[in-house]
Amino acid sequence: MSEEHKGPRPAEMKEMLEAFSEKIPALLNSLTDSIYGKDASAKFGAAVADFYSTLKKSGMTDEQAFKLTEQYMSSLNLGGIIAKAVGKRHKDEE
Repeated sequence: MSEEHKGPRPAEMKEMLEAFSEKIPALLNSLTDSIYGKDASAKFGAAVADFYSTLKKSGMTDEQAFKLTEQYMSSLNLGGIIAKAVGKRHKDEE
């Protein structure tokens, strides 16, 4: 009886890991720059300021506008969303 090998062979696995080690850092740097780069940060700040200003102009109190703006900022924070999702997944696995 022969034992069937399932999954990638060691040489194939080594090739895949080498490819990932070359591609992943560049991908992460690009993603980080698009989320936290100077241009993205300026757009994020402008969007939050506009949101807060609109709430205040509509007659909300400072406290109401601040709380809603915090929620708005959380919904726009892609890094935070990813971190929460990964953290939740790890909690579910325990």
